[in-house]
Amino acid sequence: MKLSEFQDKEVINTCDCKKLGSVTDLIFDECKGCIEAIIIPKSGKWCCLFGEGGEYIIPFSCIRKIGPDIILVEIHEEDGK
Repeated sequence: MKLSEFQDKEVINTCDCKKLGSVTDLIFDECKGCIEAIIIPKSGKWCCLFGEGGEYIIPFSCIRKIGPDIILVEIHEEDGK
């Protein structure tokens, strides 16, 4: 799967059914050659100027399902950084 395919999907937390946003970046483990985490900007940001800022860093192990339109993750709010 390409990064562009990840970016087209909406990420939803199954713990609270909250829409987190879309994937903007990935963290790779260069030694293992696998994805360690996905990065999603927190809502409320507009052009990186206004809002709380920050981002969710969701470990790949928290991804429960990747569908054609959405990615389901299981995180508790304190887990997203």
